Amino acid sequence: MRRFKDQVAIVTGAGSGIGLGIAERLGSEGAKVLITDIDEPTADKAVAALAAQGITALAVSGDTAAEATAQRAVAQVMTAWGRIDILVNNTGIIGATAPLWELPVSELDRVYAVNLRGTYLFCQQAIPHMLARDYGRIVNMASIAGKEGNPNMVPYSATKAAIICLTKSLGKELAETGVRVNCLTPAVVRTPIWEQTTAAQMEMLLARIPMKRSGEIAEVAALAAWLASAECSFSTGAVFDLSGGRATY
Repeated sequence: MRRFKDQVAIVTGAGSGIGLGIAERLGSEGAKVLITDIDEPTADKAVAALAAQGITALAVSGDTAAEATAQRAVAQVMTAWGRIDILVNNTGIIGATAPLWELPVSELDRVYAVNLRGTYLFCQQAIPHMLARDYGRIVNMASIAGKEGNPNMVPYSATKAAIICLTKSLGKELAETGVRVNCLTPAVVRTPIWEQTTAAQMEMLLARIPMKRSGEIAEVAALAAWLASAECSFSTGAVFDLSGGRATY
């Protein structure tokens, strides 16, 4: 299936984990993909892995919380391929896990910058190019924590809740155009980001999933690919769960 033949995607935080899985899925269906990662060697390694699969890919390294990174990524895509059809805002960090009163406000600022500010910036830079062609698909990576709130994870939970609301607001702003904006709210998916948590924290999170297992990267990538496709035409500002039954709304 070549749903994305001749289309161009940006996937942030795609040096590994879910982001790389999504980039592979979009590329396997014909998309040209630009990935970002804060670590240049990691980004270059991911591009090489994509190229080995026959996927046309470029990389931009840098902090997605920096406006210059978003500007550079979008400019590179437009120079190389002249269009942006898909934006997947996947970059995120969990941050320190501790009760709120034990966390310095600098920790909130750090998590906010990566999770929320980065999503805002990439939307801001990409949307004008989508509007110019009256077509686009934006997929934002939130979390079940943004709906329920995980204990000892206030900065992460709060910023993921903000991404859900950003998605809903932006979806309404673009509803009369050809651009659709939706978000995913996974429960635990085994990726490098979860190495930031303690074993006890991981055990608590897995215990809250009725299926009693973590999600798989391929499962997230499959749903992200549908949201990134032309088939997703009547859903916007919506929240799609991958929670193994944990989500109650």
